[in-house]
Amino acid sequence: MTDISSARHLHIGAFIFPRMDQIDFTGPFEVLSQVPNSTFHVIGKSKEPIRDINGLILTPEEILSEAPQLDVLVVPGGYGQQDLMDDEVVLSFLRKQAAGAEYVFSVCTGALVCGAAGLLRNVRSTTHWASFDLLPYFGAIPVDSRVVVDGRHVSAAGVTAGIDGALTVAALLRGDFAAQQIQLMIEYAPDPAFHSGTPKTAPTEVLKAAREQGREILAARLETAIRVARRLEIAI
Repeated sequence: MTDISSARHLHIGAFIFPRMDQIDFTGPFEVLSQVPNSTFHVIGKSKEPIRDINGLILTPEEILSEAPQLDVLVVPGGYGQQDLMDDEVVLSFLRKQAAGAEYVFSVCTGALVCGAAGLLRNVRSTTHWASFDLLPYFGAIPVDSRVVVDGRHVSAAGVTAGIDGALTVAALLRGDFAAQQIQLMIEYAPDPAFHSGTPKTAPTEVLKAAREQGREILAARLETAIRVARRLEIAI
């Protein structure tokens, strides 16, 4: 992978929000905060602490207007993504940052937020398996892969795929060697106790239970996706 000149200082930043899934942010943060000659910005609508969907408290360091132009914009997902889909303040921030960024990196249902901002038209993208079929509502080209790179847009599938995506971004920024050093330092060598991490490998009963657990949020996301598609004048 071609790396950006290591002489140029990079600004990498993530937008965080209430009821997000923290590992969509903290996984990539663990990787991207170690990119050589860079600063990582943690950005929110305010500097008030926020709680992720399971109660972990995170604190933004900068508000939207304080963020510099980012070289990499990280957009996490999670349940709170729903509240951003019509938030024009946030969507405008994403559009403005995306226009000047080297890469826009969405994790999990962060792809849907990017879609609501109009950033996925004709873009190859992935997202969490349970919301994968919503991508066409935003004009995206769905690709069933853990990490997808399409020009300036990098997307990672569900939750922990954000670490894989972040290593991909690190390699794009500083080369494979730097990314592999980071991988080694965080000892990222997955060897899961089970192999239920995708619908393709999960036992039927486990998949059925997971779908039932997410039934309400999935129905809400579909309703929102239909509304956003109308707003963006995307025919489905």
